[in-house]
Amino acid sequence: MKFLTPGRMLLIGFILVMAGVALPFLMVMQVIESTIFMNFFAYSLSLIGIILGGLGASMYVKFNRRK
Repeated sequence: MKFLTPGRMLLIGFILVMAGVALPFLMVMQVIESTIFMNFFAYSLSLIGIILGGLGASMYVKFNRRK
């Protein structure tokens, strides 16, 4: 898992959370049709982004605690 460094996990989590915020905004503005699937998809993106960002932050603290 050399690809998922703590910094990359934070970045991916941030992007997922921003996508989870942008999709409902586009649905409210009626750019994208609001369906049950899109609502759950936006919620899932936000949830996964928050979890991934939290894991990335905790790994960052774990690896850099001794510095």
